[in-house]
Amino acid sequence: MRGRKRRRSMDVKAAAQESSIPASSSTTSEAISELRSWKKRGQKRNIWTVNHVEGTKLRMNKRRRPSYRPEDQEAFYRLLEDPAIQSFLEADIFLKVSDKYLLSMVVEYFGRVGLPGHLYNRIHFFLALYIASDMEEDNPTSKRSIFQFLLGREHWPDLYKEFLKLKVEFFHAMGHRAWVTPELCEEQA
Repeated sequence: MRGRKRRRSMDVKAAAQESSIPASSSTTSEAISELRSWKKRGQKRNIWTVNHVEGTKLRMNKRRRPSYRPEDQEAFYRLLEDPAIQSFLEADIFLKVSDKYLLSMVVEYFGRVGLPGHLYNRIHFFLALYIASDMEEDNPTSKRSIFQFLLGREHWPDLYKEFLKLKVEFFHAMGHRAWVTPELCEEQA
């Protein structure tokens, strides 16, 4: 069986070599670089920026690219029209849970989860906002307000454990990456 597979692969290679037009070395190197870049297309490339130049020395920083896609932003803006989310944002007059950085983290988290944009709903928004608040503010009173708006003032003590289980699943779907750089938040804000 192995001999047949080897012969078949040898036959395929030989046929490919015979049918191809002889190429120059530059064409071959272009093909190789194309194959290498094809492998890396699924990976995000980092952006390097120059911070400081002193004589012949350069100080550079690696910036992260945002994980979110245009459809993640569209889903975010669509969710901002949800009546429950609107009333939550209006009630947060001191911006304890809904400042621009936390909201930009929600968009980034949507990108890290990677769901199609039309599948995001109210629970995803509040899960992402809760994780962002947990990362940046860690104010239990503010986080409790998320429970009250999402689960209802009467029912939240009974349902918040289910919410926390969903938060763990959402965090796992994000690849356990909750930290977002301030520069990335500024770009989105």
